[in-house]
Amino acid sequence: DFFTRQLRENARPVASPSDDSVIANACESKVYNVARNAKLRDRFWIKAQPYSVLDMLGHDPLAAQFDGATVYQAFLSALSYHRWHSPVSGRIVRAFVRDGTYFSEPLFEGPAGGYVEGETSTQKPGEIDTRGISVAQGYLTALATRAVIFIQADNPAIGLMAFVGVGMDEVSTCEITVQQGQSVRKGDQIGMFHFGGSSHCLLFRAGVPVDGFPTPGREENVPVRGQVAVVKGR
Repeated sequence: DFFTRQLRENARPVASPSDDSVIANACESKVYNVARNAKLRDRFWIKAQPYSVLDMLGHDPLAAQFDGATVYQAFLSALSYHRWHSPVSGRIVRAFVRDGTYFSEPLFEGPAGGYVEGETSTQKPGEIDTRGISVAQGYLTALATRAVIFIQADNPAIGLMAFVGVGMDEVSTCEITVQQGQSVRKGDQIGMFHFGGSSHCLLFRAGVPVDGFPTPGREENVPVRGQVAVVKGR
């Protein structure tokens, strides 16, 4: 199967495998957004797509720990490698799939600039922004079918973090391949999407000193298992 193909051995080496301060990229993906101090609950407006953490995390009791979170989000094209890999070494605390919508897209009145850094619209004021789902990724984190995996990182400066795999449009099959209580090493497979383009998020709790993310707007994919951020010791 093309979309769930596996990597060749050593095709994507794990970034600094013995350094737990380096966060590995969970998916072969293009950076979409980096948000700080995301609210536990927020509203979507006509032109804005704030992250609503409680909804993103499926109203799980652990979501309360992510009020004020740092959120990194990136996009997987239909041609991208679609398996997910653990961004940190640690233990799987909880893993589940939350059912969601199919083909739900907000109709932004353009220009819709401001909901993601680096994105611009060609639409005139009052016209519908026709870029559709490619700029609706923040909106879909709270509504689309999504896999939620909480990981207790071995690095105490990180502690509990979360991965969210977001199935966009027809991508409703989010397959988790790890179980609660399982230990994982950075770069280990944790699941996959089946078919089409998708998005994913990494969430870090407020106070975690995570930085060095790729700049939104860059065209190139960040390689899966490559370095995506760094956490400084607290």
